[in-house]
Amino acid sequence: MNILVLCAGNASSSLLLEAILNARGQGRVTAYSAGTDPAGSVHPQVFKLLEEQDFDTSDLQSTPLAEFAEPGAPEMDLVLSLAPLGAPKLPGQPVRATWAIPDPADQPEDGWEDAFRATYDLLDRRAAALLKYAIETLDPGELKATLDRIGKK
Repeated sequence: MNILVLCAGNASSSLLLEAILNARGQGRVTAYSAGTDPAGSVHPQVFKLLEEQDFDTSDLQSTPLAEFAEPGAPEMDLVLSLAPLGAPKLPGQPVRATWAIPDPADQPEDGWEDAFRATYDLLDRRAAALLKYAIETLDPGELKATLDRIGKK
């Protein structure tokens, strides 16, 4: 199952969830992330936090959403927005859900460590909740309802 995690800048939260899903999904899912207005770089706190958790960060990058609408791009089964962004046009008919969360990068620099840790912990819990289901076999309505339920936790 291909999952695209969206946010505006694709510099922090979406990259955290991409890494978490790819690590915790154990091959069941392939997660990507993108931004509607990408920052062009990954927030340094993302690298710091993920490397502390022994995640491979070598492929993390800030990616424009448009790359996933181009010919040859992987087709998404699920688009998960971490901010209210509307419904960007993508090939196929992916299930769409929003798990709106504050951007930890909006905190003052002396609060980054705590803000990024809290965001990581929240996204890790939500990813674990999602992956306990056989999401690959849920029909689109069940998947959407499951995502909405998890997003309220």
